Amino acid sequence: MSFVFPPSPQASVPVRGEAARFPVRRVFCVGRNYAAHAREMGKDPDREPPFFFTKPADAVVEDGATIAYPSLTNDLHHEGELVVAIGKGGIDIAEGDALSHVWGYAIGNDLTRRDLQAQAKDLGRPWDFAKGFDQSAVCGAIAPVSEVGHLAAGEISVAVNGELRQRGDLSDMIWSIAEVISILSRAVRIEAGDLIYTGTPAGVGALVPGDVCVVNIAGLGSVSTTIGPRV
Repeated sequence: MSFVFPPSPQASVPVRGEAARFPVRRVFCVGRNYAAHAREMGKDPDREPPFFFTKPADAVVEDGATIAYPSLTNDLHHEGELVVAIGKGGIDIAEGDALSHVWGYAIGNDLTRRDLQAQAKDLGRPWDFAKGFDQSAVCGAIAPVSEVGHLAAGEISVAVNGELRQRGDLSDMIWSIAEVISILSRAVRIEAGDLIYTGTPAGVGALVPGDVCVVNIAGLGSVSTTIGPRV
């Protein structure tokens, strides 16, 4: 097969303890999956089924990166999250079988241009430019299930310049990992290489150039991102 110009490199993230990397196909994100965060965003977590948005695969950026403060925003926010790495595809997956599709877990940071998101909400428009911009999907090395098991509980926290901003527990998720996978698979066929960001606890807040944002998840370690100068 020939192309009119060379295709973009395959997006990927490292695997803990291995030279081989995990190829990224698609990036899905669950909105408002922690009750306290839903409330801080002005929503009632008891009345909404889960909803999803996406980021492009090439928005993925690794642990330790320095990223440019993105254009078009004055309100860049951190959202520390557990990331589920899918290793087996399927559609309309039963909840009881969902975890068998998980290859591993990673620490993520769903960076958000909050002012653009607010504008989109007010105008009834998509969130694409608020969520799916360049370098908006921080993802650390993936830990295989064979090493860490399935993560249903454990502290998740975010610190900026050493100051604690977010703290919660994976058990606080409104929709469990198995439920998220099952519900998502009713809408689209998930495939090996998909990443699912599972939502963030309360305490999201602004980042400015020079900030160092560290996301910690019990059993996985930490992921650090430095915010560079504006684009």
